[in-house]
Amino acid sequence: MPDYEALRLIWWLLLGVLLIGFAVTDGFDLGVAAIFRFVGRSHDERDALIESIEPVWEGNQVWLVLGAGAAFAAWPMLYAAAFSSFYFAMFLLLAALIVRPVGFAFRGKVDDRKWRAVWDWVLCVAGLVSSFLFGVAFGNLFVGVAYHLDALSRPVFTGGFFSLLHPFALLCGAVSLSMLVMHGASYAAMKVEAPMGVRAARIGRIAALVVLAAFTVAGLWVATGIEGLRITSVIDGNGPSDPLRKVVAASTGAWLDNYRAHPGLWLAPLIAYAGALGAVFASRAQAYRLAFIASGIAIAAIVLTAGIGLFPFLLPSATDHASSLTVWDASSSRLTLSIMLIAVAIFLPLILLYTTWVFRVLRGQVTLAHVREQRDHY
Repeated sequence: MPDYEALRLIWWLLLGVLLIGFAVTDGFDLGVAAIFRFVGRSHDERDALIESIEPVWEGNQVWLVLGAGAAFAAWPMLYAAAFSSFYFAMFLLLAALIVRPVGFAFRGKVDDRKWRAVWDWVLCVAGLVSSFLFGVAFGNLFVGVAYHLDALSRPVFTGGFFSLLHPFALLCGAVSLSMLVMHGASYAAMKVEAPMGVRAARIGRIAALVVLAAFTVAGLWVATGIEGLRITSVIDGNGPSDPLRKVVAASTGAWLDNYRAHPGLWLAPLIAYAGALGAVFASRAQAYRLAFIASGIAIAAIVLTAGIGLFPFLLPSATDHASSLTVWDASSSRLTLSIMLIAVAIFLPLILLYTTWVFRVLRGQVTLAHVREQRDHY
């Protein structure tokens, strides 16, 4: 079994894999939900768009559950500090996620135009809010969260909900929303027939250009306008989980330290640009499957770019830099990480196989004729 330092690094990588898995899989159904009310201009068209994601959204959300579970088990201090700091934002996010299954189940229960319109807007707003808040949360990691650890290492949040709405965090929300709309639109263009697919492809191309612009501005802001953190004391990867043992300094551009130390890491943002541009060109060529793959690559690279910049910080503190939680000082015990690693080695491949099988079974387009046939059947 790997030593404590290696286990901590492995679990940071696994958390990244789970976050990327969630962003790529659940991201496209959030993106479809965010735009389907605008792409579908009739009841049948909106039904087709919903049917393209309804069989898979619940399985996609497994990645979010796994990510939250991994954070709780591998870094319990991170889990406690994040949920206390982002309490109201988490409430809004969970509410948006919870109304999705309600919307899927209820929108077709009553054959009434106003009833369906209400639930259609509920699903649309849920997709928009969820997509935006995920980015806001990531943005707050770069500007720091207003919390500190007391003498018993308990997180004490000293900010409020509106303190989380820093302009940079809102910009990251725009990056997240636009990239998930890009991904969802690419999926819809591939999955549903014209005219909905054509409209979705057009929205996807616009969203990809917004991603490129917002991602560029965010990168320049991180480099020149935000104080990043760096550990200035000796890092003991095998040491105890005590965040207050380290010394942390802040300086503008410090979030780029890992990129300066390892220039090869710049491939991550370059791949993000290539993926978004690839999605645009593939969509214009009506190669919608390729556009969907390219948008997924862009999302994975954007999440990876942010993770590399933050490493080894998990939850930076804006009010007491030494209280910041890192990969090396906020983890569970070596035994816990070892047992969990065995479980992940067994179950993660099964989840990947199941996900692959589901998408293979559900391949093919959703047509208006199929939607009408299903309605007549039931």
